[in-house]
Amino acid sequence: MQQAIVVYFLSEKKNNLDELNHLLASGWKVINQSAMGGGGGNNAVYSLVVVEKAD
Repeated sequence: MQQAIVVYFLSEKKNNLDELNHLLASGWKVINQSAMGGGGGNNAVYSLVVVEKAD
């Protein structure tokens, strides 16, 4: 089974790194990662992460 998640980092208080860390702690493995362009000059960082877990 695969799942894609867009990881974002706007600041230390505005990010979803906990969501990715939860998936990894639950046995999911990163199989691909791609940087995504930010926009709007807000210094945001986005990354498309594909994770996989055996059924």
